[in-house]
Amino acid sequence: MKLFCKLCSSLAMLALSSPAAFSAELATLRNGSVMRVDHREPRGKFTRLFMDRGTENFVDIPGNQIVSFETLPEPPAAPPAPVLKLDPVRTTSLEEIVTTASNRYGIDPDLVLSLIRAESAFDPKAVSPKGAQGLMQLMPQTSSLLGVENPMDAAANVEGGTRYLHDLLALYHQDLIKALAAYNAGPVRVQQYRGVPPYPETIKYITRIVLDLNRRKIANAKLIYKKYEKQKKTSKLAPSKTGSSANPPQIAEHHTSGLAIAPPSPSL
Repeated sequence: MKLFCKLCSSLAMLALSSPAAFSAELATLRNGSVMRVDHREPRGKFTRLFMDRGTENFVDIPGNQIVSFETLPEPPAAPPAPVLKLDPVRTTSLEEIVTTASNRYGIDPDLVLSLIRAESAFDPKAVSPKGAQGLMQLMPQTSSLLGVENPMDAAANVEGGTRYLHDLLALYHQDLIKALAAYNAGPVRVQQYRGVPPYPETIKYITRIVLDLNRRKIANAKLIYKKYEKQKKTSKLAPSKTGSSANPPQIAEHHTSGLAIAPPSPSL
């Protein structure tokens, strides 16, 4: 790539005086790839995309190969933590890994678990025929852009995949169905069809995740109320002055945590 940049230096010099854009964005390319970009700089027929605030980590993309740029919202209040690594002494459960990453990016952990089930069937060493790797099936280019050094490391893979899902939800204004379609088929196809692409594979993929997510929510709700009923019996709660007993516990809310999310129809 550095050699390629040198060959294009004559074109790049024409645009050195142009102002650079500094805002975290998602760049959508014609080949279906999505790149998280810290900032960009026009350089003749190319646009230089910087992966971080520095000037060393960049890639030059021909302008006609870029479909669009979407500005990302500011990240959650807490600064991003380093990519997680599994402790070689203590094995971290998948639930702990998912909960940590989900809390960091404000994603429902049940959604991440349902996506992992559809992507890899919980196999951290899974590799697809197209080269997608790990629990959340990250393509090598996506792993590189997300800073995932070892996609076969469960914690690192979930960290990167959850961050990517967060970015897609932000891109589609928390529209879960579109975000899942983009995760499977790519944002270019979602933009092309203005919704879920009419691909049987993508429709089955989304339906599988939505049904599993609803199943998890129903099971969690039953468990919560079962514990509540048991506690009410053992503690012999006294009725209040108005004659009503204590209110049942409330289920915590996350993004996309509601029940009965409808699967997509082929006409979307």
